[in-house]
Amino acid sequence: MSVSQEEAKSATTSTFLTALVFNAAVFGIETAAFTILRRYFKQIYEPRTVHPVEKERVKPFETGLLTWPLTLLKADYRDIQRVNGPDAYLFVRFLRMMIIVLVPIWVVSWIILLPVTAVNNSIAGRTGLDRFTFGNISPYNQPRYGAYVVCVYLSTFWIYWNIRRELRHFVTVRQLHLIDPEHSRSAQANTILVTGVPAKYLSEKALSQMYSQLPGGVKKVWLNRDLKDLPSIYDRRLAACNKLESAETNLLRTALKIRKKNLKEGKSTDGASNADQAERDVALAERLVPKDQRPTHRLPPSFLPFSFPFTGEKVDTIDWARNEIATCSALLREARQTLDNDSNPALPEDVNDNDTIPTQTYRLLNSAFITFNQQLSAHMAYRALTHHEPYRMADRYLEVSPQDVIWGNLGLNPYEKRVRVAISYSATAALIIFWAIPVAFVGIISNIYGLCVKYSWLAWLCKIPSPVIGIIQGILPAVLLAVLNMLLPIVLRLFARFEGIPTRTGLELSLMTRFFIFQVIHSFLIVTLASGIISALPSLLANPSSAASLLATYLPQASTFFLTFIILQGLSGVAGGFLSIVQLVIYYVKLFILGSTPRSIYDIKFAPRTVQWGTLFPSVTLLTVITLAYSIISPIINGLAVLTFFLFYLLYKYLFLYQYTQPPSLDTGGLFFPKAIQHVFVGMYVQQICLCALFFLLKDPSGKRGAIPEGVLMIVLIALTAGYNIIINDSFGPLISALPLSLADKTHKLDEPASSGAQPSTSLDRTNSKKREAPQFTKDDLDEDSDARDLDDNYFQKHVDGTVDYGFAHPAISRPQRVVWIPDDSDAWTTSAGEGSAARRGLGPAEVDANTAHGVLATTEGTTMDENSQVEVSAAPVDVDKF
Repeated sequence: MSVSQEEAKSATTSTFLTALVFNAAVFGIETAAFTILRRYFKQIYEPRTVHPVEKERVKPFETGLLTWPLTLLKADYRDIQRVNGPDAYLFVRFLRMMIIVLVPIWVVSWIILLPVTAVNNSIAGRTGLDRFTFGNISPYNQPRYGAYVVCVYLSTFWIYWNIRRELRHFVTVRQLHLIDPEHSRSAQANTILVTGVPAKYLSEKALSQMYSQLPGGVKKVWLNRDLKDLPSIYDRRLAACNKLESAETNLLRTALKIRKKNLKEGKSTDGASNADQAERDVALAERLVPKDQRPTHRLPPSFLPFSFPFTGEKVDTIDWARNEIATCSALLREARQTLDNDSNPALPEDVNDNDTIPTQTYRLLNSAFITFNQQLSAHMAYRALTHHEPYRMADRYLEVSPQDVIWGNLGLNPYEKRVRVAISYSATAALIIFWAIPVAFVGIISNIYGLCVKYSWLAWLCKIPSPVIGIIQGILPAVLLAVLNMLLPIVLRLFARFEGIPTRTGLELSLMTRFFIFQVIHSFLIVTLASGIISALPSLLANPSSAASLLATYLPQASTFFLTFIILQGLSGVAGGFLSIVQLVIYYVKLFILGSTPRSIYDIKFAPRTVQWGTLFPSVTLLTVITLAYSIISPIINGLAVLTFFLFYLLYKYLFLYQYTQPPSLDTGGLFFPKAIQHVFVGMYVQQICLCALFFLLKDPSGKRGAIPEGVLMIVLIALTAGYNIIINDSFGPLISALPLSLADKTHKLDEPASSGAQPSTSLDRTNSKKREAPQFTKDDLDEDSDARDLDDNYFQKHVDGTVDYGFAHPAISRPQRVVWIPDDSDAWTTSAGEGSAARRGLGPAEVDANTAHGVLATTEGTTMDENSQVEVSAAPVDVDKF
């Protein structure tokens, strides 16, 4: 059985219906599963409501079994800004904006364009969705193209109005965020990062004098240094702490197993006589757990970073980790003393900008963090022309927090950085070119009927049952495209990091632009062209001279793929976001495989879930571009897009209220939003250019160009859009990042006391803004060899509420040893142990004592182990380095 060319053309309806039925079924199944599971797995579906830190909890999502959609619809999306900051709020606001934009376009286009296209106008017996596309208008009904011009003008001016309205709202939200008292007093709001600093100014004194011209002057200058191997030593100590936590937990489990065995055999449960009570409890674990049952591991050869199985020296893990921590701490302490000696080197008065600084153990890098006494001064310094030579101190970064810094990118020469930028974008362009091959293949799959009709060796495709063809054309391309898009961010992030961007938020902003370019070119333009060319291929090969008119006829048929893509995102994608089945499975797999220590269990259960804005925003703005591009050519897409954006709006309102936690230290104050608005302009340009080209390519029955006036009107509209884009950027651009003088009286100044009565605190994560004190130790309890001994206010200051501000000092030169978190198994031992048992305290507290004796900070606070060796956590870890 063969398929005719006209049957191949009409297969779009079958493809669309197959995709619609399939995705609707998936949507129904996943939504039903979420409705049932969400009440039983709050750790997955409402983690913010069960957070162990009380001030981090939100009100539970209490609703009936089937009434949750209505409750979620009534929830105020503005609460997102309060619990998750401006970035999350403005993302949901963008989804809301798109709903407001598309609803009138949907109604008007269906009322006007569907009848204009379909009524008394079919070409060659077209049926189904093909009747509602731009290419279905007969050459004898050319006046009907005027309806398309009217609709595109109306929709464009409606979008203009909404863009201006939303940007005004964005500016208000951002400025209120900047002058918010809590944020305004933070180090993040009062600090700039300056790179490319010449040698003459690489001292606290020189930089303070330079910026003393600004109101309030400089509070603190943080010079950055080439720390050589210190970061790796710091990482070694963290790894040793992790190793020690795992080994200590395994030791306690082994001891409990031995206890159970001894109880069955009627032996002593503590392995020690009353005479042994005189011995220190630190020896208790050694008496209870035989040496051959203690945790061990093998060390890799000195020339390899890892060891092969059954090779390398076998060591006792606990002893090795304690010694490793002590060794690394000693190395860090020695290096910090050297750094103190290197601080503020005396520079000759005649040092030139191009001279190098005097030789030091840890040389100064050409960058510095400068914290001002007034918030307005930081904004003025960010905007001011700092140096009189090219590229010197030209790269400045505002609203930088210590957690946001990419420390490895702070020492690049300004010329080297610009070379890296050129290489980075060249590599991006090359990747765009070569990525076209697999993406074009996806576009071909979306229209395989055109190939099977023309090429006999592919005729077997035409014999496949229609439902199977519908799945291949309607579902497989969208899935393949989604997989390809998942691989891109990994490479693009590497390009942005290579470029030398010194902040994680800056990297995400760069990634947003790169990823969007990729999305538009490959997920839209190439797929559109490939699908349209394949549709026109049989006629094009028969009559090559008709290429222009054939593309004008067949290009709109490529909308079928995007109809199915919108359906996939709006139904299967949204329902999958609610259900989060992969996250549910991974959660329990991680608990089973990786949940061995209190810290790993806490991280699995309560660690903040965040989003990557650099990929999330482009995935949504791609849908915006697709919808706007086809909103006039194939107006059927408008109704589907409204549904998709509405479902996304509900999904992310739910996620940001009950699941995700965006740390304030990584919040840009909404800077992703104006970039998203520029993407809306891209969608309008694509729409208008495509319509303009189609109008100029159209021919009347006599073979003459039949839509010249419409094409000219589209050129006028393109010019209007470009002009409006320029006006918007010119008027709102300066307000995006700068803080105006009209708000100066509402910004932070040094003489304003903080609400808590403490010194201005840094922008710490919400979960770490107020830490309780560990009962087992204090810094004063540590001996004189402590790595915190030599630290002064150059590295940290302790506030009255117990929090410690390390400022912008690199973790390797400021943070003390991370506290080793050991479960408290006292209850497991006292369950059946005698009153005089040596184990009545449990091995956990005894191991804390043993670690303290070795100079290793440890605690059992907030975690327990029961008699079945199950570890539970009831509070956040007490980490000195996170105070």
